[in-house]
Amino acid sequence: MVIAVDFDGTIVEHKYPEIGKLKPFAVETLNDLAAEGNKIILFTSRSGKLLDDAVEFCKSKGIEFYAVNSNYPDGALFTGREEKSPKVIADVYIDDRNLGGLPDWGTIYEMITAKRAAHHKKKKKSFFKRLFGGKHKHHR
Repeated sequence: MVIAVDFDGTIVEHKYPEIGKLKPFAVETLNDLAAEGNKIILFTSRSGKLLDDAVEFCKSKGIEFYAVNSNYPDGALFTGREEKSPKVIADVYIDDRNLGGLPDWGTIYEMITAKRAAHHKKKKKSFFKRLFGGKHKHHR
């Protein structure tokens, strides 16, 4: 899965433009999710030196991101037709501004692993089952 995660108010307490204290279990949860094969993308409105400071802070705490404010490690923006979009395309967005607020990181981990498990449970039907629906009565 691709997981886009905000910085201020999500990984750390909201103290923008300063860097707040780490939220409990943010580091452990993000590292566990990355170790399970998820692509963790830092998706924040920070830019320039403030962004560099946030990335360095995370690295100092042991968080390595697949990409930052982009779906690609090299920072390229999605290009479609002749437009460039700064929106990161993800399966899950973790952000303190999310409707209902930010759950604790233990709950976040449980929600993501449940979503991933449900996604993997969906089995792809064979070509013939998709074509015929798999519900045939055999006539003799």
